[in-house]
Amino acid sequence: MTDALEAAGRDEATNRRIRPVAIDGDRVSRPSTPASATIQTFLRFLRSQDMDCVPQPLGLDLGSETLQYIPGASGGDGWYHQHTVEGLASAARLLRRIHDAGQTWDPPADAVWGAPVVQADEVVYCHGDPGPWNFVWNDNRAVGLIDWDYLHPGPRLDDIAYALRWFVPMRSDQLALDWHHFPMVPDRRHRIEVFLQAYGDLPRFDVVEAVASRMMATRDLVHQRAEAGQEPQQTWVRNGALDREDEEIAWVLHHRESLTLNQIGGHAEA
Repeated sequence: MTDALEAAGRDEATNRRIRPVAIDGDRVSRPSTPASATIQTFLRFLRSQDMDCVPQPLGLDLGSETLQYIPGASGGDGWYHQHTVEGLASAARLLRRIHDAGQTWDPPADAVWGAPVVQADEVVYCHGDPGPWNFVWNDNRAVGLIDWDYLHPGPRLDDIAYALRWFVPMRSDQLALDWHHFPMVPDRRHRIEVFLQAYGDLPRFDVVEAVASRMMATRDLVHQRAEAGQEPQQTWVRNGALDREDEEIAWVLHHRESLTLNQIGGHAEA
């Protein structure tokens, strides 16, 4: 999603050229999207539930949206904060709080979603892009979740699987060291357990299958938006992101045993 496929796509300068962001004091302004009105309505609802971990919407005007700035580290500055077990667990707990708080929201009849609706028996309102870069961090603890451009109804697992890919990370040793900046290759199986236990109260599911399926959904959405001429997806695809994503999906499936086999009630079973 935002930054989800490749290092080039994660280059903040590139993304800001495509969708510029202006920060003025405690206000953040950026171009609006068709989903911005729905997103701001949802954020207002969360704020009414005492969820100060999401931005306060300040309005829409002449093609731009304005929100209140949440102080802390985010974007490229956020990666290091989730290296610790404490930082990792704090992000999972925050995601759980937001999912639970948003469940009772009644969206407007004309809601426009930032990503396709995912049908499920239990539906929450998914962030759609909950990687470390979209959390706000203070003292190695997640205190906010920003950039709700991909808001959509779906199962909890939609966000959880997406987050696991990037927080664990479920990527090669070289990428974990060079790209995620871990000081040593992380214990992925342990980090999966930490995240899922901190999120809490989940039914049995196959972690590897869930993450691979979520990666495929992300790939398909990026391809669709690139075909429709949307940016930054068109740039990502032109730079070969889809082929690299296919390679990363294959890596996850090939390394099933070194990651985990099954997820049972918050504990990974090997």
